[in-house]
Amino acid sequence: MASESGDLLQHPRRNLGNRYRTQAHKFARLAAKDTARAEENMAWAEQNARQAILHDFTDQRNWQCLADIKLINGDGEGLNAVLEDVFIILGRDPELVEQLKDIDFLLVGVELLVAAFTRDPLDPDLWWEVISTDQEKQPEIVEQRILEFAQRCRRLDFSDQRANIIYGRRLERLREYGHTELFIELSRHLLAHRPNNHELWMELGRLHERRGEIDEAWSCYDHVQTILPHQSPRDDFLSRLKGAMDGEEKQPWSGPDINKRSTFLQQMESLSKRISKDSTQSASKQDTMPAVETEVIESEHPDLKKLRELLDSGNASEAFFLARRLVASGENWAAEWLDKAQQQF
Repeated sequence: MASESGDLLQHPRRNLGNRYRTQAHKFARLAAKDTARAEENMAWAEQNARQAILHDFTDQRNWQCLADIKLINGDGEGLNAVLEDVFIILGRDPELVEQLKDIDFLLVGVELLVAAFTRDPLDPDLWWEVISTDQEKQPEIVEQRILEFAQRCRRLDFSDQRANIIYGRRLERLREYGHTELFIELSRHLLAHRPNNHELWMELGRLHERRGEIDEAWSCYDHVQTILPHQSPRDDFLSRLKGAMDGEEKQPWSGPDINKRSTFLQQMESLSKRISKDSTQSASKQDTMPAVETEVIESEHPDLKKLRELLDSGNASEAFFLARRLVASGENWAAEWLDKAQQQF
């Protein structure tokens, strides 16, 4: 339940974000008018600006509002923290992070924030406008920008939920404008970083369904229903399939066989492994364990031991797909570890 509450807080809620930003501007104006209570009003302004971001991190105006308040308060370290947070949701791009070294944030911090949003708008429609601005005159330039974006996606870090949402919506624009194969490839990359992005799983499932790729669509919907048990996209999909099957020529379909499910999950597990953290800390912990405990661990099932090591080292995504594959193969004991992996997202 606590995890679900945290997810809600980090999911965009535009109306509340606008309301808190308006309140922040109101208190900032009061601070300018009433110098006797300026400090108190600026404190309220900053608190409301923070709430605006908390409720809608996709609106650049909320970030700009907080940055302006930090500048008025002369809080250089706070402005630095704002920029660091922005760069996290932009995928921890090393090129952006490098710009934070040895600068006077009170002098150029706000300008750096504006430049980052100009290059990488948080709004997916504005982002696509930046990408496709030369589509009519020079389509080859647009294709080059899309390829560069794809290359960035393959190296950026999307483990932060907000980054996953931002880039997931950008990928939706790629799909809308005909870049279907790239959407599928990059979607799996994002999902390998954060498997509980149910919105992206749904979009991927709908695409596979429209393309007639039944096994792949079922796998995506199955993930959504595993992540959100109170929803039933997998069962609804089966109902749609059975409703479309008439006569004796077509055989009822109830889901892909175990081999196909395991192959799909193994591919996601391998992709997650390539981008996951090193498990050296986990190995070093085992080296220092008492001999008796080591014997117990060595007698464990290999997959159980691997799940334990992955979760101990913080590789929740890889553990998630391994546990999903084991459950799909009939290893019901892995369901407990699937829950543990989800709790670490």
